[in-house]
Amino acid sequence: MSLAFHIADVFTDRPFGGNQLAVVPDARGLSDKRLAEIAREFNFSETVFVLPPEDPAHSARLRILTPAVELPFAGHPTVGAAAVLVGQGLVDPAATGGAVLFEEGVGLVSVRVDGSFAELTMTAPYRTSAERPDPVAVAAALSLPAGAVLECWFGSVGVPFCYARLTDAAAVDGAVLDRAAWAAAFGPEVGGFASDLYVFAGELTDGSRLHARSFIPGMGVVEDPATGAAAAGLVAGVASGHAAGPGTPDGALSLTIDQGVAMGRPSVIAASARWVDGALVSASVGGHTVLVASGELTV
Repeated sequence: MSLAFHIADVFTDRPFGGNQLAVVPDARGLSDKRLAEIAREFNFSETVFVLPPEDPAHSARLRILTPAVELPFAGHPTVGAAAVLVGQGLVDPAATGGAVLFEEGVGLVSVRVDGSFAELTMTAPYRTSAERPDPVAVAAALSLPAGAVLECWFGSVGVPFCYARLTDAAAVDGAVLDRAAWAAAFGPEVGGFASDLYVFAGELTDGSRLHARSFIPGMGVVEDPATGAAAAGLVAGVASGHAAGPGTPDGALSLTIDQGVAMGRPSVIAASARWVDGALVSASVGGHTVLVASGELTV
C-alpha cells in the first residue's frame, strides 16, 4: 500500500528553517499502531494525519502524533497542514466560509490561509494552576543559576507548559536541559500540571519581540524549533492575567517570537490574543509554511 505524504517547514519563509512537519493527507484505514509507526519513521516533532471530518460542515479531522505520543492540539502541525492542504488544492476554504475548519482533540480550530501564511485561531479555554513552578527547580532543569529565572508559571490552551521568563537572550541560548533535574521536578512521574518547558526573554507587552526555546522531553522531543501551542498558551496566559496581565478590561496583545535559532532552524511565530471584560476571547498563532518535499510511503 502506498501512502502519499508531504514534508513542509513551518514558521519560516525559506526551506530548511522552521519546524519540520510531515502531512499524510489521507489516513483512512490506518490503525493507531500504524499511525504511531509512521510518526516514528518520520521522526519529526509532529506528523499530521488527515481524516474526513465527523461534521461535513468542517474541512477535516486531524490527528497529531509526536514520535512518542498523540496530542489533542499543536500549533505548527495545524498551521502547516492548513497551508499544505490548501496549497495542494486538497481543501477549499471557500467551502467553509473562507477559513479551514479542523476538528482536533481540543475542539474546532479555525485557520485562515493567505498564500504561504496561515493563522490559526482557537477559543479553547485557558487553563492554569494556582501553584506556580519553583524558579530554583526550573533553573536547575535548564542548567542555569537561579537568578536567571525572572518569573515562571503553568498554562495551557490544549498542551500544558511550564513558562519561564529569563533575564536575557544569552540565558535562553545558554540553557542546557539537565534530564535528571528535569525528571525530578517536572517529569511525567511527578504528575504535575506540565512536564515541558518553554523559556523566553523579552517583555510581555504589545508589539514586543521574544527570543524563545522549547524543551519537550515529555513528548519525546528534546528541543522543538517552533512550538505554536506554547506560543498560543503564552499570549493566552498574559491576556488572562496569569503572567504580566493586560491591566485593562478590553484589549489585544501581539507578540513576535523567534525560536529555533540556537538549533540552526530559525522560526518566526506571530502570536496574539484578545480579551473582553477581562476575559480571554481568543488566541491566534500564525506564520509562513514552505513545502519542501512530496512522495509516497510504502506501508
